[in-house]
Amino acid sequence: MKKENANNETVNCNEETLNEEQAAAAAQESADNVADDGAAATDTMSDDDPQAQAATLNAKIAEWQDKFLRLQAEFDNYRKRTLKEKMELVQTGGSDVLKAMLPVKDDVERAVAAMEKSDDVEALRAGVKLIAQKFTEALRQKGVTEIEVRDKEFDADFSEAVARFAAGEDKKGKVIDVVQTGYMLGEKVLRFAKVVVGE
Repeated sequence: MKKENANNETVNCNEETLNEEQAAAAAQESADNVADDGAAATDTMSDDDPQAQAATLNAKIAEWQDKFLRLQAEFDNYRKRTLKEKMELVQTGGSDVLKAMLPVKDDVERAVAAMEKSDDVEALRAGVKLIAQKFTEALRQKGVTEIEVRDKEFDADFSEAVARFAAGEDKKGKVIDVVQTGYMLGEKVLRFAKVVVGE
């Protein structure tokens, strides 16, 4: 029994050794094939290498030159188009504001004509107030708003002090009078308010 076990172990060891040797031989053969293929490929490339590489590089250079020229032409067209748009904006940018002011001008002309014919001061006063309201509303619709500075702390970001006036401790550093109203266009100061500051 022991002899049989020993024989079986010897056979198993021989089979394992045989399998390892076969695997090693197969791996070596595969490596040799790869090396042969690589050498053959290198030989093939080395024969055509300078001409093939030159042709490939010339094709790449031509492709990139074409891309560069197209990109440059596109950028040049974009620059010209944006420049033209800016010029048009400068020339006609205020046209919508002017259109909004035309009805106010019509009302002023009607008020002047009415003043020449009428002696009713109250009616004329009411008409002028309506025109002023309409004008203010037209400006508001275009984003122009009045800067409210009266009785507030003087702020040089929105106001320009044109005079100082002794007004007591409670009014010190505050705007006590507005000489010229200031206006904002959105978040930007369109015109600074000219004010008198207390001291």
